[in-house]
Amino acid sequence: MDLNLADKVMIVTGGASGIGEAIVKRLAEEGAIPVIVDRNRDAAEMLQKALHSNGLKIHLIARELDSSECCQLTVDEILEKAGRIDGLFNNAGTNDSVSLEKGLPEQFVHSLQQNLHHYYFMAQACLPELKRNMGVIINISSKTAVTGQGGTSGYAASKGAQLALTREWAVELLKYGIRVNAIVPSEVMTPQYESWLGQNFDNPQEKRKSIEKRIPLGHRFTTPEEIADTAVFLASPRVGHITGQHIYVDGGYVHLDRALRS
Repeated sequence: MDLNLADKVMIVTGGASGIGEAIVKRLAEEGAIPVIVDRNRDAAEMLQKALHSNGLKIHLIARELDSSECCQLTVDEILEKAGRIDGLFNNAGTNDSVSLEKGLPEQFVHSLQQNLHHYYFMAQACLPELKRNMGVIINISSKTAVTGQGGTSGYAASKGAQLALTREWAVELLKYGIRVNAIVPSEVMTPQYESWLGQNFDNPQEKRKSIEKRIPLGHRFTTPEEIADTAVFLASPRVGHITGQHIYVDGGYVHLDRALRS
């Protein structure tokens, strides 16, 4: 199916690895022009080189999105490179374990800065272009927004806010024809997740298997590619009447009967 994304310029924050990398690749395969925005220059350049070698178009901005000024500068540079913006995939962030019991106030604020603030700053900076092109915003959230996880107040607060903002922006931007939706993953095997397993458990493989058993559909992790396929489809004019939705791509992890998890 042609998703009608040819030559559409799509920003992907945190686009150098994991879910972001998968989104970038899928966009490029669909003929869109993805723009990687990531603080990891080496990983971003490696991905850019790989896609260029396959004849695919891609741009790169290596930057930490830690302020509104940095986000505005990023958007300005993208316009210089690509000339337009048709979509924003807000994806960058990290589960940083800032808890209620042991976290410090400044750590909580920093967690919001890392995981939430740039979603707003990037959307606001992109808005003139999104209005001009009837663009799209896709927010990548997390199951922690609705289930909790324990020991990660900053991240959970950010992810919950992302879901709320998805609905808020969908309402505010209706008059411009801008669609806003969110993807809610649960257990996705990414480099970040793999690192978390290795750092927190004596037997990471055993822990992985125990998690897989709790995922109803197939007793396996969701792949980054499955998240990317859904996100890119939502960005397509093929689904031009979907907005304000929270789409769960999780093998039934959040909503299906717990009796299935054995």
